[in-house]
Amino acid sequence: MYKLIPILLVFILSLNANGFKKLDTLTLSGPMASVSHPLLNMIETGALKDVAKDIKFRLWKSPDELRAFTLRGGADFIAVPTNVAANLHNKGVDIKLLNVSVWGILGILTRDKSKKTLKDFVGCEIAMPFRADMPDIIFEEIVKAQGLNPKRDFKLRYLNSPIDAMQMLIMRRVDHAFLAEPATSIALRKTGSFPLKLVAPDLYRTNMIKDEWGETFKVEAKIPVAGMAVVGDNIKNKYLIKRFNEEYQKSMIWYKNNPKEAGELAVKYIKMLDAKGVEDSIKYVKLDVVNAKNSQKDLEFFMNILKKNNPKSIGGKLPHDEFYY
Repeated sequence: MYKLIPILLVFILSLNANGFKKLDTLTLSGPMASVSHPLLNMIETGALKDVAKDIKFRLWKSPDELRAFTLRGGADFIAVPTNVAANLHNKGVDIKLLNVSVWGILGILTRDKSKKTLKDFVGCEIAMPFRADMPDIIFEEIVKAQGLNPKRDFKLRYLNSPIDAMQMLIMRRVDHAFLAEPATSIALRKTGSFPLKLVAPDLYRTNMIKDEWGETFKVEAKIPVAGMAVVGDNIKNKYLIKRFNEEYQKSMIWYKNNPKEAGELAVKYIKMLDAKGVEDSIKYVKLDVVNAKNSQKDLEFFMNILKKNNPKSIGGKLPHDEFYY
């Protein structure tokens, strides 16, 4: 009996005031894009030190890697394209969407400043990352709704990542690239410097794709592109989720209000980024943390469009209500 007392004391001391037992490790995961950057501030500031002894960030570089992390328990909270989260949920994976935080991040970077809309690029070769995933899906849905055929009317050159598409553009191997921030801003920064200024002297932003989405589908100019999800057994851990949501919201506010520091922090954790490029990108991304339940109407409108033309992109059906935390 007396031998158990030290063990019980250790256990009691490991609980916080809410009866939550502190985790040894908490893994946050995401891509190089803006949706992940608040996670880095959470780690840097020790925002979740009350719920975990060690907090780490794990980068996923492709949708396939994201799916692998989710299926194999490689992350506790993960930044996801919303359609991928729905797809995984519909396939029986333990995943719930916590929020949508990215509502506009895509655009075409071009050498031809006369081109302003997707229709202007008919017949052009466009570098496109992530075949059959975001952003390819959004591009296809907009041009189909405009009466165009994405395969016949455009020459899409598929690449493994936004960085690959950006590099093709910088080295003049393509003249147009469909990119997500911060890749767009990084490309503009890189080509503005010597000697690349001589190789790729002029690049121009088109209007943000969210605006064309709104005009095409007669809705508000926003697309529920990406957010945060909780994975595995953590779905049942309401206190952990509460704390994560609180700190992610705070970190997003910090990220939007401190672009210079945010750019420097992003490069510390994701070496392939450029601090000035990230800093520039923040004003071009529509960032707003909206919890999943309150985003459900926008998500269902978005996913109904995907379901009509490409059911596989969301796993064949709209996710059930329990998908939305």
